[in-house]
Amino acid sequence: MTGELPSSIIAGISFIGRGGGLVKALGGFQRGHHTVPAAANAVTHAFLGKICAGELAAQAEQLFQAARAQLGYKRPELTLTLAAAAATLTSRDFSVEISYELEAAAPARYAVTTTLRGLQRADLVQTEEFAAVFRGRFTEISFALRQGARVEAIVDAIEALDGAGGLTVEYPSDCRECVLGVAGVAAQVRCTGGALEMVFPRAESPRELLVDFAAVRGAFRVSRELAGLLG
Repeated sequence: MTGELPSSIIAGISFIGRGGGLVKALGGFQRGHHTVPAAANAVTHAFLGKICAGELAAQAEQLFQAARAQLGYKRPELTLTLAAAAATLTSRDFSVEISYELEAAAPARYAVTTTLRGLQRADLVQTEEFAAVFRGRFTEISFALRQGARVEAIVDAIEALDGAGGLTVEYPSDCRECVLGVAGVAAQVRCTGGALEMVFPRAESPRELLVDFAAVRGAFRVSRELAGLLG
């Protein structure tokens, strides 16, 4: 990765990609026979699992073949498991889950979430082969903080800088979370106390996303309190 992540501070890292579309556009949806869900619940989720099976299997198989070809895994080193509305690719170095679910606020639409987690080798992310497998797949990084962080303390530390280091912060009155802006970084940085999340304007591979993380980490070093958040 771009710089070693401090394991004493960060408990885990996930790369997240999001997509979706109309339920009626899925291959398993039969017009004149099926009806578009009016609510998101256990019954309609089971229905989604049936009608998205073709798309899910194709996506998962494509990822399996790309990982096998680019990263040189042998059969025992790479497995693909399909379940209702979800698929999990497991290798010796990482795992990826692809999941489908109905959008709660708009159940006529579905969301697809791809999550890469459990990276065992920091150097793997920097290889061209790994980038080729995951190019254009992820728009978010989530860092689970081992001990958490007080949102109020982060807000106070940034406001005390008065713009130094190119850092800005927005937050609601209850400080349940805050959103940071970092000069020169396109991503939004959101802290919820238990996690630090970066949300990017376009999908990239993990290698490209970590370049902006390195810039954020560097910007945090302008403050001792913020530096302690990311080491």
